Amino acid sequence: MARADDDSWDLANSVGATATMVAAARAAASRRRGAVVWDPFAEPLVRAVGLDLFVRLAAGELDDVDAAGNLGFPRMIDTFAARAKYFDDYFAEAGSMGVQQFVILASGLDCRPYRLPWPGHCRVFEIDQPEVIEFKTSTLRALGANATVDHRTVGIDLRDEWPAALLAAGFDTDQPTAWLAEGLLIGFLPQEAEIRLLDNVIALSDSGSRLAADYGQVAGRSPADQDQARRMTDLWRELGLDLDIADLTYPGEHTDVAAHLWANRWNTITSDLTELFSAAGLAPLGDAGVSGPAKSIGFVQASSG
Repeated sequence: MARADDDSWDLANSVGATATMVAAARAAASRRRGAVVWDPFAEPLVRAVGLDLFVRLAAGELDDVDAAGNLGFPRMIDTFAARAKYFDDYFAEAGSMGVQQFVILASGLDCRPYRLPWPGHCRVFEIDQPEVIEFKTSTLRALGANATVDHRTVGIDLRDEWPAALLAAGFDTDQPTAWLAEGLLIGFLPQEAEIRLLDNVIALSDSGSRLAADYGQVAGRSPADQDQARRMTDLWRELGLDLDIADLTYPGEHTDVAAHLWANRWNTITSDLTELFSAAGLAPLGDAGVSGPAKSIGFVQASSG
């Protein structure tokens, strides 16, 4: 079903299921020898959501399942592991430079407040829909997990007035902030909402703040990209999951996040997926590096003056 401006979801359907998919990939990556990312909470959370395909993915049962011409499950696991490491390293660098306030936008099943080492006296805010926040925090509480940082959750849809909710949770506009928008600005918001979100981040950011994000469109618009998306959807259906990524994104143009931040006097450094693979020490993407998500998704780290 196509997206609508007032739609809703949970972690087992629609765009919410992509958060479960990413957590399942992190769980599978954590099982590998020489893992580039370690997330001991991902698999229990995926099991609690209960989507069979992603439970099997998290358990390492689909590493050998591939489809000709697609990234397949092995490369998908590598992709989300490389992305997680890129953003983990971003937070670590921000903390080493003295940043003490962090905000994770559309946090989904992200467990960074629980799994990363944080500098003393810092604070991490997580923003997502109230049902997503409640599910994750209650599941982790039942597992006996404790955040390793001053952890503040903000349950609100990012299409609503989230800056006011963030301020009410104790966000300090006089402190530099490290913002993270992982898996958000890749077609899951309409373009006007993307721009509004970025402008809100800019307005809330003191000098020395940072933003890291991936951006573009996860379901590319070229015939080759669309064909790839259809084949992956068919593969997932054969394995028992009816989820079409193309239906979860908004059509039309999307924001060049790096260009928008640069236009607002933020310094930017961009990367692509092949560079993330190289930095993580993963095998090169090969032919997959010039098609699909590798071609249509970019990565940026930016800092305000």
